[in-house]
Amino acid sequence: MIQDLFGILAAILTTVSFLPQVIHTLRTRDTRSLSLGMYAIFTAGVACWLVYGILLGAWPIIVANLVTLLLAGSVLVMKIRHG
Repeated sequence: MIQDLFGILAAILTTVSFLPQVIHTLRTRDTRSLSLGMYAIFTAGVACWLVYGILLGAWPIIVANLVTLLLAGSVLVMKIRHG
């Protein structure tokens, strides 16, 4: 039970940490300071965590990484388009 609470807390914190970057990037369309390599590797890693969560049936991992994948993926797409 306590491990689920920590998993949920970790999922919320790490997912919410992406919001300021996504909001800033969507508002300004400025991606010059962002590393394409870092975002590409990070997004691939998050996709792997999502698959891992699905294979385990671990909802905190699934939900957090699905949301993070959408956020990081949107920044990656903007970097490719505007970078």
